[in-house]
Amino acid sequence: MPVILITGASSGIGAALAQHYAAPGTTLILNARGAERLEAVAETCRRKGAAVETRALDVRDRDGVRAWIDDAAERLGLDLVIANAGVNGGHPEGGLETEETAFLVLDVNLIGALNVALPAVALMAARGKGQIALISSLAAYAPLPDAPAYSGTKAALLAHGLALREKLAPKGVRMNVVCPGYVKTAMGADYEGWRPLEMSAEAAAKRIAKGLARDEAVIAFPAALAAAARGAALIPESWRRLGMRGFSFRMSERQQR
Repeated sequence: MPVILITGASSGIGAALAQHYAAPGTTLILNARGAERLEAVAETCRRKGAAVETRALDVRDRDGVRAWIDDAAERLGLDLVIANAGVNGGHPEGGLETEETAFLVLDVNLIGALNVALPAVALMAARGKGQIALISSLAAYAPLPDAPAYSGTKAALLAHGLALREKLAPKGVRMNVVCPGYVKTAMGADYEGWRPLEMSAEAAAKRIAKGLARDEAVIAFPAALAAAARGAALIPESWRRLGMRGFSFRMSERQQR
């Protein structure tokens, strides 16, 4: 009976992953800040036959997150932990990010993700099995000039996850980094600009689940956009700067998933 913990599960990719994995014999432990939306997702998963627990908690609360994960692991065991909670960045008028925005994005996207992942790493390493997924972005490969903090946190998650993967493999623990492109979510809708090869959250969840089942080190998609993002670092800066102009955007609203 797999036990799967997902943060940021009240909407977007997190909600789609919860509903993808929901099935008889599966236990889902779902988290988000907003209890009402989270419970709505949980009820949908219960109707699919899954056992579901919810916890409204901000991933920036390190002590609270650790206590929550320790309790879940002790009572149920943890087979898969997906650190998905995150916020966007940028500036409503396309200007420079404020310090307030930059540090909020850092605290949620990077520190918050590690607040979830690192307790799970310790527990799973001691147990000798388990899997952890960090939700990064293709912006880790091709940083968005209009979202430097977001891009920076996603790049840090990619590097941290791949480094941990090598350390955890001998201990029987799998670490994976997910790098999606544009996904139709409430948070993604806050970006007003070109969104090539955008896919639904449901399609993204299926691709992520497939990659996790295969234990892909980096689950990057869609393939064409992932190849372009990975190649961006290898071309001259003048070409890269020209190419990235098409990805300029404005942020209509910042929200946490």
